[in-house]
Amino acid sequence: MSATRAEAIKRYPKLGQLIAGEMRYDRGGSTIEVIDPTTGLALGAVPMATEADVDESLAAASKGFDIWRKTSAFERSNLMRKVADRLREKAETLAELLVLELGKPWREALGEVDVAAGMWEWAAEEGRRAYGRVIPSREQGARQLVLVEPIGPVAAFVTWNGPLVTPSRKMSGALGAGCSIVLRASEEVPACALALGQIVYECGLPTGVLSVMSGDPVMMSGKLLESPVTRAVTFTGSTDVGKLLSQQAVAHMKRPIMELGGHAPVLVFDGIDVQEFAKRAVAAKFANSGQVCFAPTRFYVQRSLYGDVVEAMTNEAKQIVVGCGFDPKTQMGPLKSERRRSAIEQLIEDARQRDLRVTTGGRRIDRPGFFYEPTIVADATTEARLSNAEPFGPIAAMTPFDTYEEAITLANRLPYGLGAYVHARDFETLHRATNDLEAGNVICNGWRVTYPETPFGGYKESGMFSEGGIEGLRAFQNVKYASLS
Repeated sequence: MSATRAEAIKRYPKLGQLIAGEMRYDRGGSTIEVIDPTTGLALGAVPMATEADVDESLAAASKGFDIWRKTSAFERSNLMRKVADRLREKAETLAELLVLELGKPWREALGEVDVAAGMWEWAAEEGRRAYGRVIPSREQGARQLVLVEPIGPVAAFVTWNGPLVTPSRKMSGALGAGCSIVLRASEEVPACALALGQIVYECGLPTGVLSVMSGDPVMMSGKLLESPVTRAVTFTGSTDVGKLLSQQAVAHMKRPIMELGGHAPVLVFDGIDVQEFAKRAVAAKFANSGQVCFAPTRFYVQRSLYGDVVEAMTNEAKQIVVGCGFDPKTQMGPLKSERRRSAIEQLIEDARQRDLRVTTGGRRIDRPGFFYEPTIVADATTEARLSNAEPFGPIAAMTPFDTYEEAITLANRLPYGLGAYVHARDFETLHRATNDLEAGNVICNGWRVTYPETPFGGYKESGMFSEGGIEGLRAFQNVKYASLS
């Protein structure tokens, strides 16, 4: 790491709006401060888009789509590979923004840049394989074709917890499929999405194909979804907001692609290496301060090893170094906002009122910023709030179970179905759980949920359609049947 915190703050960019490839500054509208979660102080101010700005981006997206859809898949792929290369070249610059805006530890920030680059690489190559097919005809002399075409301009909305990787997933999928895109970046972490958009244009994207701006979510969602220009909406964020956007999208016959909330169960069966499990479980749980939609949150442990697992995870959590992301010793940074920290405190207060055991943590850290201790809560009941509401923070809830059937019932009891984890030594248990768990992503004896080449989507109230993998491009494509005689 070459940067110091003071140097990085000096380099924090002036914020604006990227409309049709042009950065716009000081347009006279309202602004919102971007807060550094490590100190609670403002890094800068991002201008809020006006209705005229949104109208301009929609007009540009319409023209840009006509250009981009006619650009050969080979040319689109070459451009997107350049984006991946440029992201890796600028890894430290982008990592600085991630640490400043989100508080991520430096190593995690660099990891997010690399994951984002991988998404662009995958979509670049997969866009060249938008294959159709030939159907043998029943009629002599006829040719029946199935063609794959880009769906049209896309409206994208992203939340704050993946400032680079989430915009990359949206942009690369849409652009790889041949669509233009208007992206509403979170006003809490705007610099990464703006930097990404500028990089894409530097690599040769035609004017108008992409716009990136922040603005009032109600105004922007209304205009983007009511416009006849957009043909799909993609959103990453809370289930409640996703439901509202889905209703708006369907009302205007636009495809809703939703990646929503989760509350991932972890099923832990006899026979595992407890110490190794605890070490890796704690690393996965407290990555990004637990602010990940597929973070493991509800740990259901077979009773015979429950006490050992609680003790081992508690000991591992106590060793986590919490601090500024620019400090090389830091393993966990702050929560994004005071709003998030207050929500965590409410969950812990409820747990204490129910006499659940807080084996470590459970308190805010007395220093500037929005820091909170890594927290383990044992003997969590189904009535506890943290067993039902997505924590989205540094809390692991622990509960014992006696039978396989009980574990599956506990895991599937919530309306969420984004991620689930199973740790066991016998294949039969892993195989059964893979089939029985109601989740779009089931990870057995591991912790990484998503890769560029794998689909990522949720069951039940955790989403609609998938991002990533071949499915990630198909979500932005239409299928056309053509008969030639």
